[in-house]
Amino acid sequence: MRTVQMTLDNELVDRVDNIVKELKTTRSAFTRQALQEAIERFNVRRLEEKHRRGYELHPVTRKEFSVWESEQEWGDE
Repeated sequence: MRTVQMTLDNELVDRVDNIVKELKTTRSAFTRQALQEAIERFNVRRLEEKHRRGYELHPVTRKEFSVWESEQEWGDE
C-alpha cells in the first residue's frame, strides 16, 4: 500500500472521525472503502451512460422482441 496525503475540510474530518469511532475502524480503512464504493458507482454510471447512448443511436424496434413471443411458454395458463 502507498501512503498519500490529502487536504480535507475540518468539518469533513470531524464527520469521518465520528463515523470511524462508531464503526470501530480507522480513517484509512473507512476512506479506502469509501473510495472503492465511489469508483464502483462511477463505473456503473459510465456503463449506464454508454448503454443510453447506444440505445439513442440504435433504438429498440418492435420486431426486436416480437420474434421471441412465439417462443415463450406460459405453462398451463
